[in-house]
Amino acid sequence: MTETPRPAGGPQDPAHYPAPPAYSPYAHFEEQAPAAPPSHRAERPRGRRPAALLAACALVAALVGGGSAALVGELTNGKHDTSQGTPVQNVSTKGTGVAAVAGAVSPSVVEIKAATSSGQSTGSGVIITADGEVVTNNHVVAGSDTVQVALSDGTTKTAKVVGTDPGKDLALIKIQGAKGLKAAALGDSGKVRVGDQVVAIGSPEGLTGTVTSGIVSALNRDVTVSKEQGRGQQQRGVPQWPFEFGGNQYNGDTGSSKTTYKALQTDASLNPGNSGGALINMSGQIIGINSAMYAAGSGGGSGDSAGSVGLGFAIPVDTVKADLAKLRAGGSDS
Repeated sequence: MTETPRPAGGPQDPAHYPAPPAYSPYAHFEEQAPAAPPSHRAERPRGRRPAALLAACALVAALVGGGSAALVGELTNGKHDTSQGTPVQNVSTKGTGVAAVAGAVSPSVVEIKAATSSGQSTGSGVIITADGEVVTNNHVVAGSDTVQVALSDGTTKTAKVVGTDPGKDLALIKIQGAKGLKAAALGDSGKVRVGDQVVAIGSPEGLTGTVTSGIVSALNRDVTVSKEQGRGQQQRGVPQWPFEFGGNQYNGDTGSSKTTYKALQTDASLNPGNSGGALINMSGQIIGINSAMYAAGSGGGSGDSAGSVGLGFAIPVDTVKADLAKLRAGGSDS
């Protein structure tokens, strides 16, 4: 009688047990083959496996740790790809928020009171040299007989008009006997973008050193102002200087002699008295000289209350820098 062959792979067949896997330092992390069924055969010694596991863990830890160290080093050493966008930081936590900008630049902003034959105009100005040069708007000091400047420390000084440029609505005055003043840093308005955060400092309604903030709302807005002296419309004793924008007149009639310039538009709150003050970026640099603001009820709109409605304009600082030599030489009436 022929004996029936026993099926292969039984417990007595060596092929029933898989060959031990080749040693790998990553063996602990690789997918393992299903465990062999228990048998009466003695298990192979496992004395080396804890050492292999420790070696694998050490190697992977070194790889992960090294990669983390490389990543941290790349970020902290500034070696990341500059073509990629970088996360926006909370500037206020780094001491460069509105409060820090205001603290740094406020000593460089002054209040200006200019007496004319028709009354007194009040505006603001920005100190640009330690010996007392101050940039402001032409309409703040035009036709003035005397000019008084109130510094941030509360002291009042006499100033004289050095030069005016009605065509750009800019003027340069000089504080008499000044020295050691804190000059503002002039920035680059060509780098300004819509949406950039800004700070405005001035003396609205005679409230010296008032700080407001907002964003740049638009660039290259056509703003038209009067070149004539004494055209400020009085409201509560404060001149509301007329200007034109978008085909409308605001703060009164601009007259027949006028000029148009390209302005930065901002929603930072500006009010009468802010004229000539500073528009500042978050690096503490002057990017514009505030020059015109729409007040509700001043024409072109409805209502009869004065004040900011978030529509203000500033002369770009690049225009100021290009005009300084002319202003120091006495300016121009063109």
